[in-house]
Amino acid sequence: MARPASLAEAAAALRRRTISPLELVDAYQKRIEQAADLRAFITPPGEQARREARRAQQRLARGEAGALLGVPIAIKDLFATRGLRTTAGSRLLRDWVPSTDAALVGRLRAAGAVIFGKTNLHEFAYGVTNANPWWGVARNPRDLRRSPGGSSGGSAIAVVADLCAAALGSDTGGSIRIPASLCGCVGLKPTYGALPLEGVIPLGWSLDHAGPLTRTIEDAGILFDALSGGRAWKQAQRVALRGLRVGLLHDSIIQPLQPGVSSQVDRAAAALRRYGLRVRDVRLPEMAWTVATQLVTLRAEASAAHARWIRARPRAYGPDVRIRLQLGALVSGADYVVAQRMRAKIVGAVRRLFDDIDILLLPTTPITAPVVGERMVRWRTREEPVDGALVRLTAPFNLTGVPALSVPYGEVSGMPVGLQLVGRWNDEARVLAVGRLIEALASR
Repeated sequence: MARPASLAEAAAALRRRTISPLELVDAYQKRIEQAADLRAFITPPGEQARREARRAQQRLARGEAGALLGVPIAIKDLFATRGLRTTAGSRLLRDWVPSTDAALVGRLRAAGAVIFGKTNLHEFAYGVTNANPWWGVARNPRDLRRSPGGSSGGSAIAVVADLCAAALGSDTGGSIRIPASLCGCVGLKPTYGALPLEGVIPLGWSLDHAGPLTRTIEDAGILFDALSGGRAWKQAQRVALRGLRVGLLHDSIIQPLQPGVSSQVDRAAAALRRYGLRVRDVRLPEMAWTVATQLVTLRAEASAAHARWIRARPRAYGPDVRIRLQLGALVSGADYVVAQRMRAKIVGAVRRLFDDIDILLLPTTPITAPVVGERMVRWRTREEPVDGALVRLTAPFNLTGVPALSVPYGEVSGMPVGLQLVGRWNDEARVLAVGRLIEALASR
């Protein structure tokens, strides 16, 4: 049998026993060997994954159940994995083999998943290019000259290049949604706190989220439910879409925007209107404050998280991450307090916005994947750092903690465009429901 194209198909085929967990693992491992130049993995799946697959095979033969029984799930190398090296993309932790699993890895095991290697990331998840100085510069599977985005770049590559059934990532300023947008897969950042972060190496305590990267919305829903213990995907399939209020964000933070990206957003909005959703332009002036607020918050929290290591071994960090951490040490307590007061005002504005709409629609990233090593985006009237451009439209929803989903929708010059759907706190079901519609409209 051909290798299943999605997590849902893989799980169904395993239950029907038309393919075995070991056959599935071996097929993916062969593809990983053929795609080594993508640098998707720091620690590729090895014999441990085959042992887990054999155990899953025995359980399936006994008729046991499990939402993900025998399904190979790749893990961002920021999550502790029992008996499997966890580096956080760093040199400092290159030989660390945890004795316990991160909470979410434990939940994947409980659902029967095969833990399928550790994916490449921007060092300590502190960056969005996935140009890792210790484990290799990751490459976009759609065009090897281009960046996959980060910091969960390896997880997105593994999904898009068909190296696993799905992957687990983390998101502090866009690190799930950015690579999903640039590589062309689905990426879900759930509500803050919806998924436990025990056993995940922190970057910004009040900003960190975990979530799935998958090929389809259905896969994201299935994996999110397995991770959360909830029923968001089942609820999503009962959401009434016609008449749903969609706010199309038109504000200063959106601009500048690559014209092709803008066209795809407008095309999607028009398609939603034709389907019966009530789409209207909305503004959220407080979004203009998010860039500075996110920067101060993350710089301070990341510097605190790394205070001991950065003082003792600064040269053990790559140059870009070392500089960010050292700059973070200069953020004063007063700056941090002012940023949190501003953050509270942004949260209040978002709460009021969702009194009038059900879903917010905007691009995930204002550009498609940049060339590896490109530092500036050249707009008509000015330049913008690539890092700043990539997080400009994602970071606001880490500050506010609302669920945000990136869905592929069209292409510009052969590279994928991501649409971002944002919902109320704990309303993943409605976000997934609209995401599923967008996905269906994109294929027409």
